[in-house]
Amino acid sequence: MMENLTELYCLMDDFCKDFEPKMHEILLNNGSKRRRRSTQLSLAEMMTLVALFHQLRFSQFKVFYLYYVRLYLRKEFPNLPSYSRYVELLPCSALALTALFESIKGKCTGLSVADSTPIAV
Repeated sequence: MMENLTELYCLMDDFCKDFEPKMHEILLNNGSKRRRRSTQLSLAEMMTLVALFHQLRFSQFKVFYLYYVRLYLRKEFPNLPSYSRYVELLPCSALALTALFESIKGKCTGLSVADSTPIAV
């Protein structure tokens, strides 16, 4: 599991190194100066947790965060904020996740099928 988590984080972090500066350039502003406070978790860490939630097939994010991440992944994510603070920060990762998935998906050949049926191995 741990090597998969490291691999997932590295994918997110490599993407964020290129994406974040471009995102801050492009974001619209009204001309006023805005403070950009740093958060306890990096964008790559937030994206990793979202992707891990879906990989592990938890049905509720709150259960995943409180009873899995906070109990078993504390060493990997030492700066975890409270659940409510994380939920406040979560929308910040939506644009980056969308861009990541758009960049890694394959080229459409004209026919796309999505099947979530598990395959017995």
